[in-house]
Amino acid sequence: MDLKTLTYITVGGSFLLYIGIAIWARARTTGEFYVAGKGVHPVANGMATAADWMSAASFISMAGLIAFKGYDASVYLMGWTGGYVLLAMLLAPYLRKFGKFTVPEFIGERYYSQAARIVAVICLIVASITYVIGQMKGVGVAFSRFLEVDFTHGVLIGMAIVFFYAVLGGMKGITYTQIAQYVVLIFAYTIPAIFISLQLTGNPIPQLGLSSSMADHSMYMMDKLNLVITDLGFEKYTEMKGTSLNLVLLTLSLMIGTAGLPHVIIRFFTVPKVADARISTFWALVFIAILYTTAPAVGSMARLNLTTTIQTGEVGQPTANLMYEQRPSWFKNWEKTGLLKFEDKNGDGRIQYYNDKNKDFAAKAAGWGWKGNEMTTIDNDIMVLANPEIASLPNWVIALVAAGGLAAALSTAAGLLLAISSSISHDLLKGVFKPDISEKHELLAGRFAMAGAIIISGYLGMHPPGFAAQVVALAFGLAASSIFPALMLGIFYKKMNNTGAVVGMLTGLSVTLVYIFIYKGWFFIPGSNNLPNDAANWWMGIQPESFGAVGALLNFIVAFVVAKLTTPPPDHIQHLVEDIRVPKGAGAATSH
Repeated sequence: MDLKTLTYITVGGSFLLYIGIAIWARARTTGEFYVAGKGVHPVANGMATAADWMSAASFISMAGLIAFKGYDASVYLMGWTGGYVLLAMLLAPYLRKFGKFTVPEFIGERYYSQAARIVAVICLIVASITYVIGQMKGVGVAFSRFLEVDFTHGVLIGMAIVFFYAVLGGMKGITYTQIAQYVVLIFAYTIPAIFISLQLTGNPIPQLGLSSSMADHSMYMMDKLNLVITDLGFEKYTEMKGTSLNLVLLTLSLMIGTAGLPHVIIRFFTVPKVADARISTFWALVFIAILYTTAPAVGSMARLNLTTTIQTGEVGQPTANLMYEQRPSWFKNWEKTGLLKFEDKNGDGRIQYYNDKNKDFAAKAAGWGWKGNEMTTIDNDIMVLANPEIASLPNWVIALVAAGGLAAALSTAAGLLLAISSSISHDLLKGVFKPDISEKHELLAGRFAMAGAIIISGYLGMHPPGFAAQVVALAFGLAASSIFPALMLGIFYKKMNNTGAVVGMLTGLSVTLVYIFIYKGWFFIPGSNNLPNDAANWWMGIQPESFGAVGALLNFIVAFVVAKLTTPPPDHIQHLVEDIRVPKGAGAATSH
């Protein structure tokens, strides 16, 4: 069966499954819409949480970053998984014990302030919308290749699917849909990795294949990759290229951003008991680890396959480059999407792929008649989806990868959209503007809010500011700088008052947004051009994706200072904070 037919069957079948689950698990009350009735088993919740969190950035883009950045991209693995440890230890059980539907509801009641609740909603919407942009980018990439539609139409199709099962099912439908999506995405990620690891190293376990010798026993796989790319002027794959400060801050930003993401935190309100929140986090880490330990192998092997496919012989020889007319079918297929582009700069009919920013190597290349890197566009986000084609795997594997990429993007998009919807309908409409609204009308308002969020995020997803993982990293930074400090101080510092929390959140969010806007070229500085987004211009070498950690630090400092200078919270709030932290039967907290 041809690839297009197989893809339609595989992707279409998965979509029918998601829609069927949404109909079966349709939310009929606000409790089912917001927190699935608080009746989800912790193992099932762990699987749903893993799917909710392992977005297009994890499935599609992270291995692409690893493929092209090498060692420096390892921070995404450490930051995103390490954040779950923080979440399990510092936030999940306490927030579940508090027993509210949403993060802004917790902040509003803990800080006894409608203003704090509104600011939390603003922070949540900014971070979540930014996150959804990355998911829509992933949806567009997958559809544009495998369903042979353009990027815009791919995003529109994804919007329609999410609209149906998220608006209809709410958290209850989304939870059980995400369980199915996890199964699809994990098989789609690991099966091609097993095939390719066997091809290259003879080892069927990708995690071990990464450190194994090549199948011909000539050298270790990573040594082979280093040799291949350094021969083309690229930096050594296994060496750090960025500054230590930037890598540390990016790791920290991703970690505390994970612990502050509203759509992840809300999942721990769906389990029956406080203890189940911790158990859910454990199982989420187990399910996440399957993909995250495979990602380095996927990225490294994809880069090796790509490079050796294009660079067919010894560098500098006339036959070293692939003739454009003889380019493989996968190359032609991805050219149609516009995400892979070739420009024959010297008119020799061959593809020269090398690092023309390396002046020493560029001088050598000029002597061979090369006029610059002719692979003018290689979108990072195509690597996981193109990898099975580059390795000439069976069509059913390629179709499965397409379904997995879409499952990853749509599962996270649904969770984010629910967080946005609940913040608008429950926190703003019911919590602030119309407290006497009926449950029926609140549920209807939540569905309308979700529909509006889908339209806005879909439009922004058609004009993304970068690769999916880069956009998602920005969202993590925004969550880290605004929501995480307010949650931490709300749980562990009983004297934090509403004024300190509000000023801290606004400080962290605004400073981080301004830094991102300046260096992403979205913000005009009077008297100067937009600053280029590169290390030479970043403040202290800190990239925009890393700045969330700085914003969080400022949030903590400002909140603490303001709280010290203003009226402390009422006694009943301070007792509430102690009650959240102290287990049942442990006795009252004392100062001794």
